[in-house]
Amino acid sequence: MAISITLPRAAGALETLTLNPTGPWRKPAGLITSRKVYAAAHVIPEVLGNNVPGAPADIDWDATLAFRRELWSWGVGIADAMDTAQRGMGLDWPATQELIARSAAEAAKIATPERTVRDLLACGAGTDQLDPAGVWPGAAGLEAVLAAYREQISVVEASGAKVIIMASRALAKVASGPEDYLALYGTLLSEVKEPVVLHWLGTMFDPALAGYWGSDDIAAATATFQQLIQAHAAKVDGVKVSLLDAGHEVALRASLPEGVRLYTGDDFNYPELIDGDGTHYSDALLGIFAAIAPAASTALQEYDAGRAAEARAILDSTRELGLHIFEAPTYYYKTGIAFLAWLNGYQAGFQMVGGLHSGRDVNHLVELFRRANTARLLLNPGMAATRMAGFLNAAGVESAVSAEATVPEGASA
Repeated sequence: MAISITLPRAAGALETLTLNPTGPWRKPAGLITSRKVYAAAHVIPEVLGNNVPGAPADIDWDATLAFRRELWSWGVGIADAMDTAQRGMGLDWPATQELIARSAAEAAKIATPERTVRDLLACGAGTDQLDPAGVWPGAAGLEAVLAAYREQISVVEASGAKVIIMASRALAKVASGPEDYLALYGTLLSEVKEPVVLHWLGTMFDPALAGYWGSDDIAAATATFQQLIQAHAAKVDGVKVSLLDAGHEVALRASLPEGVRLYTGDDFNYPELIDGDGTHYSDALLGIFAAIAPAASTALQEYDAGRAAEARAILDSTRELGLHIFEAPTYYYKTGIAFLAWLNGYQAGFQMVGGLHSGRDVNHLVELFRRANTARLLLNPGMAATRMAGFLNAAGVESAVSAEATVPEGASA
């Protein structure tokens, strides 16, 4: 059955798009071993909740946890309570604590000695219970940031998940230079119970993080970051770098101490970074992997089987979708992640906490639909087309879906 949908072009003209069948994606029969991968997952709101800007997050826990179980079924770990889950953009600290506890409880149900809760789940610990406007540079501000980090790290550690130490807007405000970053992070790393992931989030994801690691100069900031890692390598499981600069990541990756992973956060250049340069490769902690989990899992299984060319081709086939979802302003990528989840039936409505579903315009979401179709990541094309048409009609764009029986090749009509 060939399914077609009427879609608008940016200039207003309508066209008919015939949908591709879903790709030949397959779930793994066992552990994925070639790369260590976490997909950063979003949260799904209650459709009748008061999820307007500034309101406490009202989360549909059943749907949110079901989406995490689906990701685990594809063999990938989950990075939770991260920027993809709208930390600092709609997900408040009380809801974050509940998310961490609930996700960890789900992970514990399927954990094994070979795939522990820490392998299944890594959770962000930051300082977003602080209002950056209420903290000031100096010793008191640094102490407030340290206390906030300690509180959140204790929540993640108590859950059994791996800790991801997230970048802090408050620290970016109060730190006077590299020394403050080295001292504060050094204290945290001396206190954590098990190795953690350090997260460096660029300003394209959060403009409030300008000057992180004590400098606006990337080379100088990188030198401070490397100094921290070298001094505390035993407490660093890996680093997650989200600067969208493949050359920078390759150089940093080669400089890391033995045993410290580079989890790529580059949602533009992940195919070549995961593929590697023959000497090193990146593991991954990516928001785009929540959107492309079936393809990503199949690619990783190809790496496991020693078929690197086939794996790279699959990852490359998803690149144009990732480039679009994460286009500037990049911090609204979460809207595209949720839209594709809705198209694929993982949530009942296209809504987000904090009203963030308004973060992208109609033309952007139409192009997302086209690219998801090209990548063969519309997992139920008929449902996706019906939902897309309904969305467009509600937006004031005439759209219709049609289905036509196809004739098998070689058969007569």
